[in-house]
Amino acid sequence: MEALNGRNVALLVLCLCAGYALVVAEGEKEIPATKFSQNIAPTMTFLYCYSCGYRKAFEDYVNLMGEKYPQIQVHGGNYDPPGLNYYLSKLIFALKIIIIVSVVSAVSPFTFFGLNTPSWWSHLQANKIYACMMIFFLGNMLEGQLISSGAFEITLNDVPVWSKLQTGRFPSPEVLFQIIDNHLQFTEKVQENPDFVK
Repeated sequence: MEALNGRNVALLVLCLCAGYALVVAEGEKEIPATKFSQNIAPTMTFLYCYSCGYRKAFEDYVNLMGEKYPQIQVHGGNYDPPGLNYYLSKLIFALKIIIIVSVVSAVSPFTFFGLNTPSWWSHLQANKIYACMMIFFLGNMLEGQLISSGAFEITLNDVPVWSKLQTGRFPSPEVLFQIIDNHLQFTEKVQENPDFVK
């Protein structure tokens, strides 16, 4: 009876770890503030694929933007892949944590379902360090493949100005500067017509 209570506690701990991992991994989504005034500085947002290694490209563009357009605020972040891939990667993350905790705590999930413990599970528990490292690296590899989108999306004041997903390439600095100049030309304050009747 005491072994059964220990199993229940172990199962509860595993479920709590998985739930916590999903909640932490999900994070909080911010609702962007809308801009009601023309006095607010223009904002450029870069959403890039972090797992593809595009952070360096983002930092290069930030430096170029800071030199040419110091008045523009630049923000960057990870581009979450659309569709089922994002949720599958979170599921793999939770399963990875559950399996690692099960291996470390020497709990066999097969006994909860009334199944015999397979020999490969016994091998995992006999070689805990090796097993945990392999589970961790394989899980990370699968997660990386699922969330790798190849995105490098640029918006100026919440208006899309460049999409690597659509064009298949990064913008050259000259092209990006031309797009920004054209966009800023239309956002400058327009002089009020003195003949306009109010």
